[in-house]
Amino acid sequence: MSTTLPSPAVRPDGRKRAFLEVNDLRVHFPTADGVVKSVDGLSFELERGEILGIVGESGSGKSVTSLAILGLHKGSNAEVTGEIWLDGREIIAATEEEVRDLRGSEMGMIFQDPLSSLHPFYTVGAQISEAYLVHTKVSKKEARAEAIRMLEKVGIPNAPSRYNDYPHQFSGGMRQRAMIAMALICKPRLLIADEPTTALDVTVQAQILELIKQLHDELNSAVILITHDLGVVAETCDKVLVMYGGQCVETGPVDEIFYAPEMPYTWGLLRSMPRMDRDRQTRLTPIPGSPPSLINVPSGCVFNTRCPFTDRVDGDKCRTVHPNLEQGATPGHAVRCHIPAAQRQEIWLTEISPSL
Repeated sequence: MSTTLPSPAVRPDGRKRAFLEVNDLRVHFPTADGVVKSVDGLSFELERGEILGIVGESGSGKSVTSLAILGLHKGSNAEVTGEIWLDGREIIAATEEEVRDLRGSEMGMIFQDPLSSLHPFYTVGAQISEAYLVHTKVSKKEARAEAIRMLEKVGIPNAPSRYNDYPHQFSGGMRQRAMIAMALICKPRLLIADEPTTALDVTVQAQILELIKQLHDELNSAVILITHDLGVVAETCDKVLVMYGGQCVETGPVDEIFYAPEMPYTWGLLRSMPRMDRDRQTRLTPIPGSPPSLINVPSGCVFNTRCPFTDRVDGDKCRTVHPNLEQGATPGHAVRCHIPAAQRQEIWLTEISPSL
């Protein structure tokens, strides 16, 4: 289904736009207690064929970002500003109808909780068929056949029979597979997976992630994987974006983030991650304190209230000056931190890395 969205293929500076380009995205929610700055100045790019992992604690703005990309804040009280370009088409300025045409056909999403995302009053097959009927000019018979084919593709046994089952008749892993089938039935070029393995046992987690990777390879789609599990990111993703307090605090290729991170918050995430090669008696090192209130975000560096390295910066800069997202040690690696680059690398090599 065609849309009337504008389609400039290049930026004002003449460079070609990335397939997905997010520029200075801000999603604020006015409340009686103040403005909740769920996402505050986020920018990143993603090309087709790449998998981006977005990590961070609960409340860091990961899911709000994904909903903004899908245009699902339209009609709510959210104040969304910035730019979101999908294949040369801008999402934020588009109408609800224009974005609805793109949602499903150009971009799909696997939601966090498939039991609450699937309608309990309709069969699983009917819900998948409906997604196909909305975006393609086919008969109900053809839509049913395509839905059964997708159920088989995602590993649902006896798909023609299970087509007529309701969500409560599926196990957790089977519901997640059905959600993947629904998200991919129109072959979207952008897939967003929000905690796709939450509450699933490790065997099913591995199967779901392998399925996403297989379908990504077949469709050459761009994938955004939102997760708390750094092990999943290391195994699956090409690039990583670390969010904290609604902002990007570090981003780069997956190997750079895991083997040469430069942001103290990223160090904290890595130190709190369980390791199979550790002694079972070794205690994890949690990040002290709690994430900040998004109504009263700390001045200066958003992580300064929990950072154990503020004494490495002269004066009170961490608490008074907001750091820019600047290039790290290598191209494509960016970090938001006042600690000088050489000193960050020394801290990682001498204090953090040996303890992992």
